[in-house]
Amino acid sequence: MSGPVAAENFGKVAVLMGGRAAEREVSLKSGQAVLQALRSRGVDAHRVDPAAMALEVLRAGGYDRAFIALHGCGGEDGVIQGALETIGLPYTGSGVLASALGMDKRRCKLLWQGAGLPTPAFRVVASEQQLAEACQVLDLPLMVKPAREGSSIGITKLIAPEDLTAAWRAAEAQGYEVIAEQFIQGAEYTAAILGEEALPLIRLETPRTFYDYEAKYRTDTTRYICPCGLSRADEAALQDLALAAFQAIDARGWGRVDFMCDGAGRPWLLEVNTVPGMTDHSLVPMAARARGIDFAELVLRILQETLPQ
Repeated sequence: MSGPVAAENFGKVAVLMGGRAAEREVSLKSGQAVLQALRSRGVDAHRVDPAAMALEVLRAGGYDRAFIALHGCGGEDGVIQGALETIGLPYTGSGVLASALGMDKRRCKLLWQGAGLPTPAFRVVASEQQLAEACQVLDLPLMVKPAREGSSIGITKLIAPEDLTAAWRAAEAQGYEVIAEQFIQGAEYTAAILGEEALPLIRLETPRTFYDYEAKYRTDTTRYICPCGLSRADEAALQDLALAAFQAIDARGWGRVDFMCDGAGRPWLLEVNTVPGMTDHSLVPMAARARGIDFAELVLRILQETLPQ
């Protein structure tokens, strides 16, 4: 990556936050943190909430580029990316294809399987009965997930048969395809991606059943361990895997890859986040700090990717 860029070279920047997705609350926090960081470095940055404005207003605002801090559907799935491309406005992060694939857990996993990358076995389930059949094939416990939602919204760790109905309803209520995924028992890790580099890994530990919405945003019992405790060689191998998973879906700029390692130390890819959380307590900023990059510098590096190379 080239050296620092003068703030005026970025021009007028729209920080897209909020939106209409289930993750609106998280997006507003991410966007506000990004906005403050950009302004602290002299960038002419402005809050823009797509839930309250038409694309024409964005086009007429005289913006030179957009920092996308929208999470979930409409912001992380290729929709806003495609809209910005129609008006010729450069934006941060992945393009339409990678954004759509990253948001769609089913198709992302199919692509990884085709590329020979390890991801837990799964089945698409269209009814409670099909979920029951998946339990017979994949065995309990299972992770039951809406295929196109983020922040663990609608996800259940299905442990006992008597909880099947509640797990199905929680996932199906989100209005998307539902997948039943083999549960991997072991350590959970996340790899932040910045440009062509995987940042130091973070190991996640929670006393909850799994790393759910509460563990991510509302409790103070989650442990974020960085350095992650692996040997240098093992960590480097997992960073290479995360980069391969990220690049396999044509992701670019920045993001995060989540995975588990089973009891034998074998890694299993879970998902890609193409617009991860960006508060100063989020995982990507945490990994960046371990790399010696403070929050404002991280935000500028992400925005710098929108400039002509």
